[in-house]
Amino acid sequence: MTELDPFDLKLLSCLQDDASATNQQLGERIGLSASQVSRRRQRLEEVGIVRRYRADIDPAAVGFTVVAFVGVALNAHSRQNARRFRDLVRALPEVQEAHVLTGDMDYMLKVAVTDLAALSRFINDELLPHDAVRNVRSSIAMETLKDDNRLPFAETVR
Repeated sequence: MTELDPFDLKLLSCLQDDASATNQQLGERIGLSASQVSRRRQRLEEVGIVRRYRADIDPAAVGFTVVAFVGVALNAHSRQNARRFRDLVRALPEVQEAHVLTGDMDYMLKVAVTDLAALSRFINDELLPHDAVRNVRSSIAMETLKDDNRLPFAETVR
């Protein structure tokens, strides 16, 4: 793990708020010069702490009105089977997140689709026919209460 000082943590918190902010704007917020922010930002990117920058798009505003959580149990618990399933998940654009679990389900997928018919096609045409998959269980999100994917840096910078 890379050692982070309070300025790094403040910078990361500010980047979570607005990754499009200039180094000058970030420096004003955290009390550093633009060149110091630039060097820190570049180091955080190089070591992989800052993985990417992207736009936060409202799914419903662009037609993705159904969010579902899909639990998947594998047929067999082998390295090869897990690899086949991971390859499948990485190739499916509907999957926003995929997590390996403990318990009765092996994986939990967060899926965004346009409607219930698209969810049905995703489950019945992509997941269930796959050799690695034994069982699928889905839950549809009726309302999203929080969706900011922010890490709680403010708690560590006090």
